[in-house]
Amino acid sequence: MSVKHFLRNCFRRAGWDIKKFDPRSSEASHVVRQLSVHQIDVVFDVGANTGQFAEKLRDAGFSGRIVSFEPSTCAHSTLSKRAQREANWIIAPRMALGDHDGEITLNLAGNSVSSSVLPMLPSHVRAETKSRYVGSEVVDLRTLDSVSTEFATDTERIFLKLDVQGFEYKVLQGAEQFLGRVAGIQIELSLVPLYDGEHLFHPMLHDLEERGYEMWSLIPGFVDPGTGRLLQLDAIFFRDEHSRPTKVLDRNANAITDCSSIQAELADRD
Repeated sequence: MSVKHFLRNCFRRAGWDIKKFDPRSSEASHVVRQLSVHQIDVVFDVGANTGQFAEKLRDAGFSGRIVSFEPSTCAHSTLSKRAQREANWIIAPRMALGDHDGEITLNLAGNSVSSSVLPMLPSHVRAETKSRYVGSEVVDLRTLDSVSTEFATDTERIFLKLDVQGFEYKVLQGAEQFLGRVAGIQIELSLVPLYDGEHLFHPMLHDLEERGYEMWSLIPGFVDPGTGRLLQLDAIFFRDEHSRPTKVLDRNANAITDCSSIQAELADRD
């Protein structure tokens, strides 16, 4: 056994996996490259927890403005402290986002990242026992339509990241006007029911396609360690800004061609 393999096995037995880092192939680098291609100015980080997503973007080279939203008191406090080092990382007041303005009860998970306003199903707890709810708190509920103008101008190109543990569809319902300014979306989707009332992968995919977005990439996420089954993933979409008008024009062109052919055929019969 080589020294490299011996050291790798030692680290793995201790719970660590050491591998060479290639920035060109990292998931965050792929996301940042897509943001650059679509000329994104500002990222709305909805369901920020303690800022993990924002820091990955920064480490991968994204220099645009990031606006983070987080409802949990504890996570929001940590998030605010982490963002103090950056002038271009804005932390919105503590709130949940959904389909109306008001208040809502946030269920607090033992691992923090699985906290949700929806009831958690046994399938989630079986796959990650630390995700079990350990408390709750009442938080302000707002819509992106009602708060987005405070954080981005009409001319800025926006990328929306949604990681709200099953509540993604409700957030989109409260963002009908806002989505007209959103060039791209990264959204966490469940492949199996994990929260009571959530919309699963296929209905959400259909909804986003109906809104004019096309899928660019998939990032594997939550895996059941006992079975190896993928339970959640992140899907990245960008608005189909160029091909959709072309498709409409193509259909019109075909219709004109068909009408011309019919007219010519009728003329020949006369």
